[in-house]
Amino acid sequence: MRSVVRITLLWFSALGLGCVERPWHGIVRSPADPAPSLVLAGAADRPETRVRLDSLRGQVVVLYFGYTHCPDVCPTTLSDWARAKRALGADTTGIRWIFVSVDPTRDTPADADAYARQFDPAFRGTAPTDAELALLLADWSIAAYPEGDPRTPDYTVAHPAHTFVVDAEGRFRLMIPPGVRADDIADDLRRLR
Repeated sequence: MRSVVRITLLWFSALGLGCVERPWHGIVRSPADPAPSLVLAGAADRPETRVRLDSLRGQVVVLYFGYTHCPDVCPTTLSDWARAKRALGADTTGIRWIFVSVDPTRDTPADADAYARQFDPAFRGTAPTDAELALLLADWSIAAYPEGDPRTPDYTVAHPAHTFVVDAEGRFRLMIPPGVRADDIADDLRRLR
């Protein structure tokens, strides 16, 4: 009788293990609410710097809010993106990578785009106007502000360190903290495609 009970318990345990979903590497937002709006005009002569998040439905959108003069987390994050993109292999259609500067004093949309593209040609960058930045910060419930005197060239900008991920249905699904390995970022993005 004990062996039957033991076998039955093992069988139920095995069934339970098969039902466990593998963990995400990013921070899952539950519930996954619709992503806030994001509309940036970009440079008049550079259509690739225009961003309308609602026009990207059907694609996973990877967003980062930083600035081109950032000495640490921004270049590290975009380098991680480039490695994650390579880990995804040849088919990265359906994923958009967008760097948004939160330093309109120094960064133009063209500057931000050139900065993002140096990490991978598929990456896009843009910079908001002061008015667009104010809306962006409020809509996304994030903070970004100069540290030091913005009239000097060496000020820094406090900004979110996480990557924001919007799924193909337009829901804000994940926040990927700095330090997540590129293969793990790729794994999360594969699951959202």
